Amino acid sequence: MRAFGWNMLLALAWVILSGTYTISNLVVGMLLSYLVLAYVARDKPMFARYFGKLPKIVGFILFFIWDLIKANARVAYDVLTPTHLMRPGVIAIPLDVKDDGAITMFANLITATPGSLALDVSSDRRVLYVHLMYLDDEARQLAEFKALEARVIDLLG
Repeated sequence: MRAFGWNMLLALAWVILSGTYTISNLVVGMLLSYLVLAYVARDKPMFARYFGKLPKIVGFILFFIWDLIKANARVAYDVLTPTHLMRPGVIAIPLDVKDDGAITMFANLITATPGSLALDVSSDRRVLYVHLMYLDDEARQLAEFKALEARVIDLLG
């Protein structure tokens, strides 16, 4: 059984023993069982990768939420002011990620951010084309997308 399976098994045991069958109680059970497994199985190589994922996931979520806040603020400012600051354009992002699932996740994260839309992936899966509402500095935009791609690669391993 994998580490996540043990975590779920202990969380379900927590829910059954506590007698409160709610999602919030299951989440508490998951967190408690994660901490118990992190302490008990800290020397087991099977669990090492699993315990390294949670900090990466939390860091990724915080990073992406900050990007969403910045993008929403920029689009909202442009909508609410009388002058439009849009400079639309298309940028080609060379891909370091090779897995189809990771490419899909990367493209969906770009599309979920206001002001950007993933258009297409080249047939050889080496370039992702993205439409931007604000293409002020192509090098800076490319660097931001490469930082997001690096976090996706790090998260998916």
